[in-house]
Amino acid sequence: MAELVAFVLLLAVTAYACAGGADYGAGFWDLAAGGAARGRRPRRLIDHAMAPVWEVNNVWLVFVLVLMWTGFPVLFQTVFTAMWLPLALAALGMVVRGAGFALRKPARRLSRRRLYGAAFAGASLLTPFCLGVAVGGIASGRAAPGTEAAARVWAGPAPLAFGLFTVAGTALLGAVFLTADAGRFDAPDLVGYFRLRALVALGAVAVTACGVLLATRSDAPHVWQGLTRGAGLALAAASAASFAATGLLVLRDRAQWARFGAVAAVGAAVFAWGLAQRPYLIPTSLTVADAAGDPQTLAWLSLVSLVALLLIGPAVALLYRLDTRGTLEPLADSDLRGVRPHRGGPADGGG
Repeated sequence: MAELVAFVLLLAVTAYACAGGADYGAGFWDLAAGGAARGRRPRRLIDHAMAPVWEVNNVWLVFVLVLMWTGFPVLFQTVFTAMWLPLALAALGMVVRGAGFALRKPARRLSRRRLYGAAFAGASLLTPFCLGVAVGGIASGRAAPGTEAAARVWAGPAPLAFGLFTVAGTALLGAVFLTADAGRFDAPDLVGYFRLRALVALGAVAVTACGVLLATRSDAPHVWQGLTRGAGLALAAASAASFAATGLLVLRDRAQWARFGAVAAVGAAVFAWGLAQRPYLIPTSLTVADAAGDPQTLAWLSLVSLVALLLIGPAVALLYRLDTRGTLEPLADSDLRGVRPHRGGPADGGG
C-alpha cells in the first residue's frame, strides 16, 4: 500500500511540474519581456493564456502536500524542518505571484502595474528555483531524518543544479505553450517571438541537465546510479528523446505538437528522478516503508485519492482542453495591440 501511495505522490509531483511549470514559465517570460512599451503585446498574450488556468494548477500542489503530510509524515517533517527556508521562500513566492497577477489587470496607474508585474514575474523565477533546490536537497540525501535546518542542506552542488534545471524547464514549457497560443490567437509576430525563446530555453535545459548529471554523480551517488541503469536510465533516455523531438517540432513550426513533447520531456525527467531513488524517499536514510504512516490511514488515503482523481481529473482535463482551444477567453488582435500607456492614467503592459 505504501508503494502505491508513493506512486500516486510521484504522479501528483509530475502533474504539478508540467502544469505549474508552464504557468511559472509564462511568468519567467513576462519578466524577460522588457519595458512597458516593448513588452506590452507579449504580456497581454501571457495574461490571456494564463487567466483561465493559473489557479487550478495549484490543485496538484495541494494534492502533493496532502499526500506527503498524511501518507508519509516522517518525510513531511524531515523536509520541512531541514529546508524550511527555501520552502518558505517558495510559499511566499506563490502568494506574491498570485497577488501580483490578480492585481495587475485592474490597476490603472502605470507605476502600480509595474509594481504588481514585477512581483508576479520575480516570484515566477524565485518559486520554481526554491522548489528545485528542495528536490535537490532530497535527492542528495542532505535532508536526512533528524537533520537540523542549515544552509549546507540546500546550498550544495546538487540542490543548486536542480534549482537551475527547474527554472530552465519551466521556461521551456512556458515558451512552447505561448508559441502555440500565439498561433492560435493569429499573432504571427509573437509566434516568432516565443519560438526564439523556446529555442533559447531548449539550450538552457540542455546545459542545466548536464550540470544536474555532473552534480548528481558526486553529490547524490544513489540517484546517479539509479539514472544510469534500469528504469531510471530508460526514463532519462525517454526524456532526452522527447526533448530532441520538441526542438524539431519548434523548428518546423509545429508548436501545437511541441507542447506534448515538452510535457513528455519534463514528465519523464521527474519520473526518472523518482524511480532512481527507489526504494528510498530520501536516499539512503528513509525508505518508503520506513516513512509510511499507519496502514489504515494509507488505505483510506488511497481510496480518497482515487475518488479525488475521478472527480477532479476529468474536470481539469476539460478545462485544459477548452483553454488550449481558446474557448474560454478569445483574444482579438486589438487586445494584443492594447492602449498606449501614459503616466498617471489607464495603461497596458507592466513588469
